[in-house]
Amino acid sequence: MDRFQALQAFVRVVELGSFARAAERLGVSTSAVSRQVSELESHLNVRLLQRTTRRLSLTDTGQSFYERGVQLLADLDEAESSVRAAAVLPQGTLRLTCGVTFGIRHVAPAIADFVAQYPKVQVDVDLSDRAVDLVEEGFDLAIRIGAIGQQGLVSRRLGSTRLVCCAAPSYLARQAAPLRVPADLAAHECLSYTQVALPNTWRFIGADGAQHEHRVPPRHRFNNGRMLVELAAAGLGIANEPDFIVDPEIRAGRLVRVLEGFVAPAANIAAVYPSRRLLSTKVRTFVDFIARRFESAPW
Repeated sequence: MDRFQALQAFVRVVELGSFARAAERLGVSTSAVSRQVSELESHLNVRLLQRTTRRLSLTDTGQSFYERGVQLLADLDEAESSVRAAAVLPQGTLRLTCGVTFGIRHVAPAIADFVAQYPKVQVDVDLSDRAVDLVEEGFDLAIRIGAIGQQGLVSRRLGSTRLVCCAAPSYLARQAAPLRVPADLAAHECLSYTQVALPNTWRFIGADGAQHEHRVPPRHRFNNGRMLVELAAAGLGIANEPDFIVDPEIRAGRLVRVLEGFVAPAANIAAVYPSRRLLSTKVRTFVDFIARRFESAPW
């Protein structure tokens, strides 16, 4: 059994939903694809797919193996692409999406330097705090913070960020309620960022390593972190926003950290791109470029 061909056949069957479509994509017979998947299951001594006359579905083991298989095939594609494109300068349109504030503050200067170095690249940037479907909407890559989202994406870590709980000196000066532990937030005016799964749930780690999770009462709600921080600096309430947004305000004294004995869990910042595509020179070069740039996080 050729394990590479068997793995490739299995991944294509899952992606396309049938042995026949997988065979058409691979340019072989349906019986050959079926045999390769069966041989793979026999080799592993597990069932990867549940087969009926109407549909295919992954077993739990099959789901795990599929995710690892997608990554392995993507890594091989990337390695081959790197070799083939070693002497080729990046060119063409690079379609990129990322969050609004991080994009303006940190990705925009990186793009300016990248294009100056590689003038044959044109960038097409979509700034959005929503979860963009890269394959469906035709993007080459995204810069994402936290969860990657879709299955079948390859990611490369660029750095990390933490939420910082902070408020304006003017807000703190007029508050009599204590603010020593996360539970004290219940008596304060909190500003909620709505573009996350649980906008009113704030998480902290204490100095002793204990996890704290609190539902806060949102006084005001915003779908843009930069606007939220501006209004927090104006004294509207307490913000819990990423360090790359609030750091300039804290340095300037417009905001001050609160609950200093507690920190938020770290979240990864990553470049992500569809694994089913052969990685182009422009994408590979840009990811390498921005990874080097963010080695020492400016935030």
